Amino acid sequence: MTSHPTLLEISRYAEADATLDEASVWSIEVHLETCADCRARLAGSTTDRSRDMIARVGAALGEEIATGPAPAGRPVRTPRRWFVTALLPWVTMTVAVIGAAAVLTRFLPQLPSVVLLLAPLAPLPGVAAAWSRRADPAWELISSTPVTGLTMLLRRTAAVLILVIPALAIAGRSQGLALVLLPCLAFTAATLLLGSAVGVQRAAIGLMAAWTLAVVAPSLVRADLPVLLEPSSAPAWALLTVVLTALTFLRAPSFRRLTTF
Repeated sequence: MTSHPTLLEISRYAEADATLDEASVWSIEVHLETCADCRARLAGSTTDRSRDMIARVGAALGEEIATGPAPAGRPVRTPRRWFVTALLPWVTMTVAVIGAAAVLTRFLPQLPSVVLLLAPLAPLPGVAAAWSRRADPAWELISSTPVTGLTMLLRRTAAVLILVIPALAIAGRSQGLALVLLPCLAFTAATLLLGSAVGVQRAAIGLMAAWTLAVVAPSLVRADLPVLLEPSSAPAWALLTVVLTALTFLRAPSFRRLTTF
């Protein structure tokens, strides 16, 4: 157990006694870092000399503050961070995959439309990265502000969709915009809703894996589009999007929990 310095040693340290050797000074300072009792003793060991020095320093600082220029006022702005630069690689990869799917659809007509098959999944990597503490260098600052939560997530999701939807619309224009865009929006809403319970990243990964195994892989093996992507399914996708979006807004308070990140 580390012994405490004596009251005499603390008093000599407080008075900056020149006869106190460096080893003793170092030992006292190390001990003071971990001992609240000795720090309290040190606070009560101030001398007339130290009190006079503190008063002179305080008076000098007060005079400089009074005679110096007034601090320049700057408006306090709450950081919004609609877009995180770390999303750019994910969005770039998504656009590249959509382009490759369009090429396969064009030059391999025996395959079902790869663009339609991948359209529901297109925005999910970007949405997952948009709500990730690892992707945002300012996450600690953002998460402590009032604008965090569903509002911030929707803004960032909108930024991802603004970049992904035009690529989908161009690649799938011959397939019908409704069948390309409605499943995309429905899966985005499903990711947000499921993310309120298990985390946005986990929700995105789970939905991508489920759709790939249940729809994409079997469709490529059979060389036929599923009923889910037939033109008659467009109204169902639209209704599903509206319902999932409404449920997501009802779950808004959940997006302020750390488990959603």
